[in-house]
Amino acid sequence: MDRQVPRVGYRFIRVDADTKAALPAPEVRPALAVLPFSNLSGDPRQDSFADGIADEIIAALSRFRSFAVIARDCSFAYKGNATDVRKIAAELGVSYVLEGSIRQSGTRLRIVAELVEGQSGTHMWAQTFDGTLDEIFDFQDQITERVATLIEPLIQTAEIERSRRERPGNVATYDIYLQALAKISSETESDNAAAYALLMQGLAAEPDNAQLLAHATWALEHRYTMGWPALTDDDVQACAALARRALEHGAGDAMVMAHCGVALMQTDYDWGLAVLQAAAESNPNNPMAVVRAGVGHLHCGDIRDAFRHFHRANRLTPGDRGAHFSLCGIAHAHVILGEDDQAVAWASRALASNPNFEATLWVLIAASAHLGRMEEAHRHLAALRRLTPDITIERVRAGQAGKYPDRIAAVLDGMRLAGVPAGKANEIRKMRPCFSQGRISSTAGVDPGRPKLWSGWGRELEIRAEARRWKRPAGPFVPSAHLSRLQRSA
Repeated sequence: MDRQVPRVGYRFIRVDADTKAALPAPEVRPALAVLPFSNLSGDPRQDSFADGIADEIIAALSRFRSFAVIARDCSFAYKGNATDVRKIAAELGVSYVLEGSIRQSGTRLRIVAELVEGQSGTHMWAQTFDGTLDEIFDFQDQITERVATLIEPLIQTAEIERSRRERPGNVATYDIYLQALAKISSETESDNAAAYALLMQGLAAEPDNAQLLAHATWALEHRYTMGWPALTDDDVQACAALARRALEHGAGDAMVMAHCGVALMQTDYDWGLAVLQAAAESNPNNPMAVVRAGVGHLHCGDIRDAFRHFHRANRLTPGDRGAHFSLCGIAHAHVILGEDDQAVAWASRALASNPNFEATLWVLIAASAHLGRMEEAHRHLAALRRLTPDITIERVRAGQAGKYPDRIAAVLDGMRLAGVPAGKANEIRKMRPCFSQGRISSTAGVDPGRPKLWSGWGRELEIRAEARRWKRPAGPFVPSAHLSRLQRSA
């Protein structure tokens, strides 16, 4: 039987003109319009459901800062009009348009969502969602989550290609940012260094640009995490300084917080974890924010929370770009728990997603060695040495946040079994500052102060970090299987 199932959505979404844009200037960010979904069911009572889907997608997409979302009142002015999408894009001044339709047969619903390039009218992506009226709210949430997760990487990829095609060699800050984004995503040492150089070039022109600062933070953090040669006199300290500046100028941006939180964990475990938690809460549909919260818990929090975030990120990006982050995180957590069979299974999926992500090879080497599969461990070690010929245990250890050393110890033990050399503690220039109870020591010559965030958001994070420090649970989740392994190795 046909039923009307209303859903309350956000009526009006607008980017505040006083808010600092994360990208160089508001006018250069790509803009997206979400049109009202067409009700093709023949039942006018489903209009509110169709509008509710568009409303919730607008609300979810408005949490992303890398593109602008046109206000609902503007895009809904085209409701019921069979207007060419290219004309709509031109009139609204947007580069991309999201449209969709709803069909109904009995209690079954079919929703089709499509992303269209505004100038050419080319269809960039489309997906069909099937559900029932009996689970209407869950169905609507599923559509919103999936669409919100996919749109940003689709737009980023299109913008990178547009920049290469239409503006090759352009030195505008936005194009520099896009060039750096393409390189930093490749996960190779040489491209990482090239990305950092581009980001520094952009920051010379716009020193307060939060996205440039955050991605430069990511580039340096990834270098010392992977054990690559330093680009500065001290990558850890330079990275922390970039992170502080990024948070000052990009308060509330989930992607900025996600990149900065991991870097801050190197100098203040609880503060960094609080920033990562805030990133995931700020935009739960941003896979990078969610997966980095998982990384925070993996090294400095609760393993169970790490699993929760990694599995959510994996659900958001099944087979998509960046899936290797969550898959590798799950695998690493299984190694910590002594569940090496499962670790190999998850890490193998991560390797298939991105063969250049070295942390995946660490886990595969370690888990295979723990299982006695030395031939497999040596095969993965050979692949790792092709990426980093001088890999050592100390290089890997040096780049990890050290609040709970046992979280990386299981991986290091397995790598040692497979024949990775120990290395020297000082082989990487100033890889680690001095630590004292989770904070950077004054003996390291670095100001231990946190970012001065002139907002209630910043103060909330300060309070949350202090609460975590002084009101700890009985203790971190200690995997008994890993303790047994350490006792055996001792």
